[in-house]
Amino acid sequence: MQELLQHIINGIGLGSIYALIALGYTMVYGVLNLINFAHSDVYMMGAFAAYYTQRFLNLKPGLMSFLIIILAAMMFCSILALTIERFAYRPLRKAPKLNILITAIGVSLFLEFSGQLIFGADPKLFPSVIEDVGLFSIIGVRFRTIDLAILAVGFLSMIVLRYIIVYTKTGRAMRAVSENTKVAGLMGIPVNRIIAITFVIGSSLAGIGSVLVGLKYPKIEPLMGMLIGLKAFVAAVLGGIGSIPGAVLGGIIMGLSEEMVVGYLSSTYRDALSFGILIIILVVRPAGLLGKSSVDKV
Repeated sequence: MQELLQHIINGIGLGSIYALIALGYTMVYGVLNLINFAHSDVYMMGAFAAYYTQRFLNLKPGLMSFLIIILAAMMFCSILALTIERFAYRPLRKAPKLNILITAIGVSLFLEFSGQLIFGADPKLFPSVIEDVGLFSIIGVRFRTIDLAILAVGFLSMIVLRYIIVYTKTGRAMRAVSENTKVAGLMGIPVNRIIAITFVIGSSLAGIGSVLVGLKYPKIEPLMGMLIGLKAFVAAVLGGIGSIPGAVLGGIIMGLSEEMVVGYLSSTYRDALSFGILIIILVVRPAGLLGKSSVDKV
């Protein structure tokens, strides 16, 4: 029983990281109907931004250091995402979807190989900005500092995002643009600005996720976004691409499933699980668990 509870706690923590990255995919898709394949590499850049911020400032372990590197990752990811949206995606907004898809893949490859050129291909040890110590036990389940930090930051970020989307003027504008871009523009909504804000919010969440991953698995390298980006994309599809609650649900399910496979079967099947879930959901329910089916006239 204790082992099962420990796996559940670990799975929820991992799932919250997947959810943070999946939210970036689903938000951009909901507004532009675009799968932003460069999102996982923006996440990678956020990890390196946090790494070099810690080295430059020589930060010691502590809550303030943790907050500083999170802010650094969020700011760098936001600026990078704004640049990508402005110079790569916006000029092609009226182009065929295939053109934008190819561009997204090209931007992803550009970031990956630029990362190898700038940072080097060798893995780097992520700084320990939080001392990983045991805090307390409940029913034999040991809670450690990093695990609680991941859970707290992950769920707080999702709550803040929920508040922005539902209760703010910007959030209402984002929902209007996702429904119909042309009508939203006619109603006076600055469409370009709202799309840019969507990229900023999604990439900021990816930046937070990169720091949390660095704390849990302290190794970063320029290709680190490929696998976790795929898993986050599967989580978004599982929950229903374009659905924010669906991305959160899909991320939690992915994290729990992966943790149970590692704990009770074999770590060999850990990465294969993502592909299996993707195949099953596309066959059984293509719209995802909380997604809505739509008919497009072609």
